[in-house]
Amino acid sequence: MRNREARSSARIADVYASLPAITGKMELEYEGELRGAENIARELIRGAVGKVFTSRMEGVNLQPVIQWFELGGELKVPENAPAADALAQLKKIQGLMDHVERLGADGRSGPAGSAAAAEFILEGLWAHKRISRNEERGFHAERPKTPDPRDQQQRPPRRQFN
Repeated sequence: MRNREARSSARIADVYASLPAITGKMELEYEGELRGAENIARELIRGAVGKVFTSRMEGVNLQPVIQWFELGGELKVPENAPAADALAQLKKIQGLMDHVERLGADGRSGPAGSAAAAEFILEGLWAHKRISRNEERGFHAERPKTPDPRDQQQRPPRRQFN
């Protein structure tokens, strides 16, 4: 029973805590020199989360979650936050907790399992570029890019040659 409880308390932050181990084992001779082993390891994690997310959450309407962020919602859960605290913050996101059971988080998994499943959904949305995430702000909506003034200048029509 203890192993099951220990497994259910794993959070997405635990995956990112393994970055030193991942990057230490990689032999990224050329590409690692250009982009850095940690960046490549993060991309590998993002890709893996994206694939599992696609297989487990296919057909699920997560638009209310995305809309919560688009309306200005932001979430930053400290890596070392207790599961109960993380879950309390995650429950504020409209529609998020409606889908955690699909990932195996039920009443028996406790706050740790529910928090891990909810964080996985957010990581999956980020992996599919539906929401944004960074270390300073946590999860948030993608900010519209400011238009380049050069693109707004009137350009003369192009001549067409027949």
